[in-house]
Amino acid sequence: MLANIHIENVAVIEKQDINFDDAFNILTGETGAGKSIIIDSINAIMGQRMSRDLIRSGASAAVVIATFSDVSDIACEILKDCGYEDEDGMFILQRQMTAGGKNICKINGRPAPLSVLKKVSPVLINIYGQNEGYDFMTADSHIKYIDALGEYGDILDEYKSKYAVYSDLRRKLINLRDNIQDRERKIDLLQYQIGEIEEADLQPGELEELESRRLILNNSEKIKTGISSAYSLLVGDEEEGAISILDNVCDTLSDISELYPDLSDVTNRIQSVYEELNDCHYEIRDLIDEVDFDPREIDEVEERYDLIKNLSRKYGDTIEEILSFCEKSQKELDDLIQFDVNKEKLEKDFTKAKKDLLEIAKKLTAARTKAADSFSKAVMQEMRYLDMPNVVMVPSITKCEFTENGCDRLELLISANPGEEPKPLSKIASGGELSRIMLAIKTIIAEKDEIATLIFDEVDTGISGSAASKVGRKLQQLSKSHQVLCITHQAQIAALADIHLFISKNVSDGRTYTTVRELDFDERKYELSRIIDGNNPSKLSLQHAEEMLRAK
Repeated sequence: MLANIHIENVAVIEKQDINFDDAFNILTGETGAGKSIIIDSINAIMGQRMSRDLIRSGASAAVVIATFSDVSDIACEILKDCGYEDEDGMFILQRQMTAGGKNICKINGRPAPLSVLKKVSPVLINIYGQNEGYDFMTADSHIKYIDALGEYGDILDEYKSKYAVYSDLRRKLINLRDNIQDRERKIDLLQYQIGEIEEADLQPGELEELESRRLILNNSEKIKTGISSAYSLLVGDEEEGAISILDNVCDTLSDISELYPDLSDVTNRIQSVYEELNDCHYEIRDLIDEVDFDPREIDEVEERYDLIKNLSRKYGDTIEEILSFCEKSQKELDDLIQFDVNKEKLEKDFTKAKKDLLEIAKKLTAARTKAADSFSKAVMQEMRYLDMPNVVMVPSITKCEFTENGCDRLELLISANPGEEPKPLSKIASGGELSRIMLAIKTIIAEKDEIATLIFDEVDTGISGSAASKVGRKLQQLSKSHQVLCITHQAQIAALADIHLFISKNVSDGRTYTTVRELDFDERKYELSRIIDGNNPSKLSLQHAEEMLRAK
């Protein structure tokens, strides 16, 4: 629900915090006091267009901050998908409009694009005003109402499951038919690609081995020179080698180690080094014979390496990816070669899927028709209570193409007066009639409606007396399952509120200020009297107002 809204520098509101209850909230005040500014502020936090003209004169920016508590699961899920986590079921939405036209939005203190506010607001708040904001005026919403209320969720789920199968087969069949002209060309291409890969006879890990061998072959002269040089240093050439020198060192130390025993250990160690080097020189000598590289091998390795790199540029970065590409291409080729068989099977499967879908669609239509009839009767019963006894609601169901939600186009048609043919809701001119029809629908779908906050902006315009009192009772009834905010000029409605907020405007030092405050019992009595009897209420109107408050 909308727990609080902070408005700063919006039109004639300099700074105002408004707290709302989770039940029935009424806002009243004289015409022009600033009630529409509150609605404009709420629209702003919902991501709607916010004109720079709303910024208070002399201010650099207008700010609206709305705190929502006990946010519904669906709203939390939408915000979570957008990257915003709730804080104990609470979200704080903020929007700032600068004089330069820049929008700055935040959710729980984190920057957010305006699009996120637009995305989440429909599941947080519904605003209903004179001839605007009625989501039920569009035919597309009617089927949602009926599906939400109808006891046929299992049929709808089965339909959606069969529709998914139908859609997948239909897509495959369309693609298959579209590919007939390209079939031969595709076969030729796949055969060439598969043949090129298979002819290469690639082996996993081969490229790494080639790269290692290629490195050796490309540095063969350096390797040969280095081994030969090392061998010469060990065995000697024109000069004495390291092994001979070390042998002499061992002989020298051996001669004196008997005279000086402390040399025995180091002498033994040097002797071990000498023996190890002596063994190493034989191994190096053998390697000299082995490093006589064949130039033809260098050419063969380079050719093989270039072949694999060329294939990798076409079919995958690694040999494994190339082989995987070949395997997938072979499957695609087999499917194309088996085109006629596949086409016949696909058409058979599609025909069956369409038949199955049509059968469940008929059941869905029948269930919807029954639910729509019951819904229409319930609305008409509510309308009779709201002093519109002649209203007739007729559900119109026509066939359309298969969609995810069925093959029905459902629209609720209304006749408000005897002798008039039922028409779409959008054709009804009277704002008062629309208000009451909307209330009747909302009352019926209240338990299924997940939107927590319903705002009614002077929806009582055009009605009075008994009708106004009954509209108030319906709003009060709605407030048992939703948070209701209502701007009204009707005392009968205002008297039923749980919270009464008074909007007033005053002038100080040449500036206009609008304020909002909650009224206590006595203040509510005087406000109701003002609505009934004007700014100078009589004793009788005050008594009547008190009776209305105590009777709620």
